[in-house]
Amino acid sequence: MIELNELKKELKKYGSLAGSKNMTPGISGNMSARFGDKILITTSGSANAYLEDDELVLIDYEGNLVEGSKKPSSEKMLHVEYYRQRPDINCILHMHSPYLSTFAACKKALDAPIMPENIFYFGEIPLAEYGLPSSHDLVIKTAKYFKEYNVILMANHGMISAGETIKEAYLNLELAESYAQVVLQTALLGGPSHLTKKEVEEIYALKNGCGKISVKEER
Repeated sequence: MIELNELKKELKKYGSLAGSKNMTPGISGNMSARFGDKILITTSGSANAYLEDDELVLIDYEGNLVEGSKKPSSEKMLHVEYYRQRPDINCILHMHSPYLSTFAACKKALDAPIMPENIFYFGEIPLAEYGLPSSHDLVIKTAKYFKEYNVILMANHGMISAGETIKEAYLNLELAESYAQVVLQTALLGGPSHLTKKEVEEIYALKNGCGKISVKEER
């Protein structure tokens, strides 16, 4: 198992990278990673892009602090529930990236068949109903999508991205954010041109022939 200090370095690395690309502004959002039977998570009020070692603490699967001196993220139970439902997931990023947050604020899912890469990796990016940040209601409403999706929009809030590794969770975020930007910009040219049902089926056939893909399989 990876050493705790190495895991902290990885989270800090990708938090900083996300910050350099304006995908985690200010003190918004939170990040976590599995660590054995515990969860390493950012602390309340920390900035993902500028994390210090003491801003990453360990909690158990009840949300209790087990190592560290600072308060864990108030949205810790959102992470706990995702890990409970998905044993294949080892990292979760909750961020307020501008383009994905724009769709979340408009209560619009990213489910139109527009670009092959996004169909291949995500199928679609669903929209969870609004829940008060840090509330049990938010966990319930977002958790409906945990089993099938690795990227989820949260209405009037932001997004959550998960992956088998920290790198994968980050790349899911980056790809989804770029997709949201493209969809938004197509509106300037009269709206996107959708792929046909046959073209979408061909993408799924290609995906299913490539072995393990670390995102939602076709339903």
